[in-house]
Amino acid sequence: MNPSLQLLAGHQKDLGGGFLVRRLLPAAARRSVGPFVFFDHFGPSLETPDVNHDVRPHPHIGLATVTYLFEGAQMHRDSVGSLQLIEPGAINWMTAGRGIVHSERRPESLRDTSYVNHGLQLWVALPREAEEAEPSFEHTPAAAIPELRVGDATVRVLVGEAFGQRSPVHTLASTLYLDIQLPAGGQFELPPLAPEMALYAVQGALWVDGQALPTQQMAVLGPEAVHLSTPEATRLVVIGGSPLDGPRHMWWNFVSSRRERIAQAADDWQAQRLGQVPGETEFIPLPETRFLP
Repeated sequence: MNPSLQLLAGHQKDLGGGFLVRRLLPAAARRSVGPFVFFDHFGPSLETPDVNHDVRPHPHIGLATVTYLFEGAQMHRDSVGSLQLIEPGAINWMTAGRGIVHSERRPESLRDTSYVNHGLQLWVALPREAEEAEPSFEHTPAAAIPELRVGDATVRVLVGEAFGQRSPVHTLASTLYLDIQLPAGGQFELPPLAPEMALYAVQGALWVDGQALPTQQMAVLGPEAVHLSTPEATRLVVIGGSPLDGPRHMWWNFVSSRRERIAQAADDWQAQRLGQVPGETEFIPLPETRFLP
């Protein structure tokens, strides 16, 4: 048993229209891991033509969204003019900075088709000096992501550097994000690749230093290497990086080191001053309970 492990079970959240996600961060026991302040796992879910899980235009400030699909597809649109089909294996990094608006919808090519949607959406808090950066969007296709064998494991270096490979994804702070697959009976030594790290069992169960980690749960790691073993074929992700450069406030879709900045963003969205997704008139309104600075 490893006494430095912190297990997070997460909880289900309905994003609207029956679109359920499993949310691991933020948690009462742990607000962040490295720069990651938000961790949602959606699916695998069957998307049928009669179901609408489109996410209408909504705003962000002070963070970067990181979208990664295992199956399915999404169409990303944003207020800086990006139009990008998100497909499995690619990394889609949207820097909100001083403010961006985006939507995530079912691609037109799949409107009349049933398919499985499965993936992760994470938020990274931007460093204080970059919280008001110009908004931008970067798509890195699956073929550009380094992939290698490490012992029994197949490792994709989605963001950051590990095992001699570096992802081409540009970040504003030290960030680590790995996609690891292990076969049944597989073994893997995970070294301390970043000052703060956690692993999440996407599919299949794990043993971490002899301690069971059920599927869809997270283990926040200590400063030492850990030994992973798998009774079944397992897929996991590792997140981490340098600790945040100070506390962050989170409310709705906004992250900031300053409470008054979140209140300002709420007022800006109420007045529709944060931008608009070209060609879209719908939007998600502010929650009824407002943020108090």
